[in-house]
Amino acid sequence: MEEIKNNKHKIAYESLELAFALMELDKKTRYYGTNVPIFHSEIHVIKAIAEHPCIHVAGLADVLGVTKGAVSEILKKLERKALVIKEVDELNLSRYSLSLTEKGKKAHKNHMHYHDILNSNVENELQNATEAELKFLSSFLSSLISRVENFDENIVE
Repeated sequence: MEEIKNNKHKIAYESLELAFALMELDKKTRYYGTNVPIFHSEIHVIKAIAEHPCIHVAGLADVLGVTKGAVSEILKKLERKALVIKEVDELNLSRYSLSLTEKGKKAHKNHMHYHDILNSNVENELQNATEAELKFLSSFLSSLISRVENFDENIVE
């Protein structure tokens, strides 16, 4: 019985270690094959623009779940780095349509390759898992994510 408890504690600790390792990985500034440093928030704006061609600032803010002001600040940086083009939307002259430059497309492509490598690592670790083990792990992770997201709500101060 003590061994089971110790294993559960070890899993909890290793889950935290994984979360911290992923956060550290995510914090790193990368170049993604370009000549400019690209921050975490910037590459995810680039990704959203790539996935929503001709999106406008308000739409991008909705997709990302942030304010229009936050999007505008990041877009200014991305324009200075020649990764994004902001043009007046021909269908609505009061807003801007966003698109990626060739350099922005290259950064997006390399960012997606980066995710492919991370996904590959997970797939390699799970290559010998049974269907039942995969189902359990998926359910466990989903439940754990939900509990972590609601963690503060369950604490009595």
